[in-house]
Amino acid sequence: MNPWLRVFAPFAVGYFLSYLLRNVNAVIAPELTRDLALSAADLGLLTSAYLLAFGTFQLPLGLLLDRYGPRKVEASLLVVAALGALAFASSGSLPGLTGGRALIGLGVSACLMASFKAFSLWFPAERQASLNAAVMAAGGLGALTATTPIGWALPLLGWRGIFVVAAVLAMLVAGLIFSTPEKPAAGHRETLGEQLAALGGIFRSRVFWRFAPQTATVVGGFMALQGLWAVPWLMQVDGYSRDAAAFHMLLTSGAMLLGFLTIAAFVVRLKRMGMEPETILTVGMGIGIVVTLLILLGIGPSHLLWFVLGLVFSVGNLAYALLCAHFPRELSGRVNTALNLGAFIGAFGIQWGIGALVDLLGARGIPTVEAYRWAFGALIAVQTASYGWFLFGARAASETTNA
Repeated sequence: MNPWLRVFAPFAVGYFLSYLLRNVNAVIAPELTRDLALSAADLGLLTSAYLLAFGTFQLPLGLLLDRYGPRKVEASLLVVAALGALAFASSGSLPGLTGGRALIGLGVSACLMASFKAFSLWFPAERQASLNAAVMAAGGLGALTATTPIGWALPLLGWRGIFVVAAVLAMLVAGLIFSTPEKPAAGHRETLGEQLAALGGIFRSRVFWRFAPQTATVVGGFMALQGLWAVPWLMQVDGYSRDAAAFHMLLTSGAMLLGFLTIAAFVVRLKRMGMEPETILTVGMGIGIVVTLLILLGIGPSHLLWFVLGLVFSVGNLAYALLCAHFPRELSGRVNTALNLGAFIGAFGIQWGIGALVDLLGARGIPTVEAYRWAFGALIAVQTASYGWFLFGARAASETTNA
């Protein structure tokens, strides 16, 4: 059978499911808050538990993918995701919801990186860019599904029913991925000690620490907003209905999908014309911060601002390829997962931190709308600082590693 169907399709469906589960809480947040009497900090904590579990598993994930291969690793983890979805659906307490959400994050933590690993084993190097973009597009479709379509399903299934369906889908996808053919990597198989030593070299590199803070705060910040806080902001600050807020997220996710496909189609061509990928990354991240500031200030058409924010978020993924270029090819999996760790730890901290800050300010008598504005302002300040670090740390980018 065609490797496209046997290999690409199952991993693409896995990443679709991963992105859907990452963002679904944004749309069901009003129901969770009402049914379980959650505070903003509670909502931020249980939703960001996905990000914490996902992010902290990235380093061992890189080792497991190199040692056991993407088929076994992702299929096994998706079973964990199914158990987490069932736990979330059946829980009536904050600890139970948080634990279920963490299991979901752990269970889908391999979906993108396992895809990259599988493609590197099965397809020639010249097809990697298009395959990577295609699987990211599948994730974009998952993000789209987690907006208005989830809003349509809520009256029929309820939020608990949605997670039961997600558990069934996770088990089906696990079976699909486990059925893909095995293809061991060629060459020397590193010992665990060698793997860990190389990983340490990545974290000691100055060039890694040039990219990591911006990825954590700008990319992670977008993930925190898209995955939870955008809908409460649109409803409570901008005064939109839940359906209108979900439509904003539909536009944002559609723009993200468009951005992934555009980058895949034109980044090589732009480089030939003299526009380097790092320039695209720099401009895109700067635009993202400015657009977030315009959202905070209420300047400009809301639909357009959230569309542009989704569009420029896709540019952030160039950081992975740019960082990998400073390291030997055999370390690319560990470099990617190390940077991914930063993105998800940042998203966790921001997603939880916004809720905690809103509650803290509310307890001091500040109206909810103003509390959200202060929280978004704090996010923009942190993003601006990390962006400045990236801009003025260009000298570190010339460093290479001997790890």
